[in-house]
Amino acid sequence: MSSTGDLIAGIALGSMSAALESLPGLLLLVPAAIGMRGNIFGALGARLGTLAHTGRFEKPWQLRSATGQSVAGSCLLTVYVSVALAILAWLITTLLGIPHISLMDFLVISVLGGVASSVLVLAVTVRTARVAVRRGWDLDNVAAPVVTAIGDIVTLPALWLAAFAIRPVWLSYTLAIGCVVVLVPVALWQYRHRVLTQMQRVVRQSLPLLLIAGTVDIVAGYVLDSRTDAFLAMPGLLVMVPAFLEDVGALGSILASRLASKLHLGTLRPGRLPGRAVLTDIALIGILGFPVFLLLGLTVTGVSAALGLAHPSLLMMVALTLLAGFFATSASVLVAYYAAVGTFRLRLDPDNYGLPIITSTMDLVGTLSIAAGVVVLGLV
Repeated sequence: MSSTGDLIAGIALGSMSAALESLPGLLLLVPAAIGMRGNIFGALGARLGTLAHTGRFEKPWQLRSATGQSVAGSCLLTVYVSVALAILAWLITTLLGIPHISLMDFLVISVLGGVASSVLVLAVTVRTARVAVRRGWDLDNVAAPVVTAIGDIVTLPALWLAAFAIRPVWLSYTLAIGCVVVLVPVALWQYRHRVLTQMQRVVRQSLPLLLIAGTVDIVAGYVLDSRTDAFLAMPGLLVMVPAFLEDVGALGSILASRLASKLHLGTLRPGRLPGRAVLTDIALIGILGFPVFLLLGLTVTGVSAALGLAHPSLLMMVALTLLAGFFATSASVLVAYYAAVGTFRLRLDPDNYGLPIITSTMDLVGTLSIAAGVVVLGLV
């Protein structure tokens, strides 16, 4: 369901080829904007899963509760990271000499698109947690795929709509100034509520890592941008990108969430090498991965053909998704395990660190896997 839903995001990206040509540098922001929804709210889902396992999930909209503070921390991170991504995208494109839109344009698209999409993703995350708790589901197994899929589906259309706000120059500058003006009271509000220790911990621990993750995602966008000719010549490949990155990130996030809960509950001892119990979880990820990437290749080909978008043959598309999926999933297993174990050994919360590490790393590794598969299969 998650993969199929992400085809909507892929269709949106494939249909944005004209906008990507007219707004140089915007493609660098796409993986970062998509990744941040998964990083921020996937981590929220992991925290809510741990609260559910320990019997402390309650009153998500009450600020004083542990659940409410986790939600508030995610909202603050959304605002801070959206501003930071715009600055990072502008800096990297400037330093690398890549044609790009202005800093103001980056700021408007990133903040408007990020905040607008986050409202829906937040609502879905909390609703999913409530349903999981009520029905006795393991939130670690369902939160990551649901949250990342919804984030992908709504983020690209939100970015596309936000891009229209930069067309009149005066409106772009007005909105950019408004974004900065809003940032100041948000930061002051957080400073005044220092007694909300859980919220402060979420922001303090997550923000530095999210900035690093955002940089990695923008590098992933640079990899895509460097293959612009191939992607614009075959928009069907663009249709595949969001779903592929989401699938890889979701598989790694499921593993990271399960490991984090086991570490918190004391049922997993952090070791240098994965134990037998971890190998069972790793095998689960492999079993899930094969049909997911096979289905992705089939559906992307069908959707591209139905929409009249140029695309590789069915055989080549399936070969691409399976080959790239094998590379990326193998890497996700290693990153998920050592991110969870490493953060736990450092006395940090793996719920706050594990998912952002895995999703941002997989955005880059997944993008490199796609690029490598395109080259290996001779699609360029």
